[in-house]
Amino acid sequence: MMNAVVLIHVAISLIAIVTGIIVMLGMIGATSVPAWTTTFLVTTILTNATGFIIPPFLYDKFLPSHAIGILSLVLLAIACFALYSQKLSGMWRWVYVVTALVSLYLNCFVLVIQTFLKVPPLHAIAPGAPPSGPVFGAVQLIVLAFFAFMTFRAIKRFHPA
Repeated sequence: MMNAVVLIHVAISLIAIVTGIIVMLGMIGATSVPAWTTTFLVTTILTNATGFIIPPFLYDKFLPSHAIGILSLVLLAIACFALYSQKLSGMWRWVYVVTALVSLYLNCFVLVIQTFLKVPPLHAIAPGAPPSGPVFGAVQLIVLAFFAFMTFRAIKRFHPA
């Protein structure tokens, strides 16, 4: 039963990341992509929510991934408010861009961690749980720099009608 929950969580997470990248590219192209945006927001919320039903959280052990999930859910609530309630008016445009893309970054941050944990050749060069070492640090730094750059570009370019 738990393996099915983990599989569903992973599938939802991957959908959230792919649709999030599409939304991010839309922002940079100054294009609104409403269906992709809704899919991204819903699947990212589900990703974070389902993370709380996967052990060891069920056994009273709070992990850094759960803190990331809580942070992401707060950011997503703000993103949804900016998009659906405030209609991206005024400052809510850049608030939406930042909160949505930081949530996407956090999903990718966890993806990198999980990849280094689950792919044997990567785990061999960055052992531990969580992974550590210069290769792991360099990959996470590249991911962070990429998202910082893309978020900056999206803030500058995304001006939906």
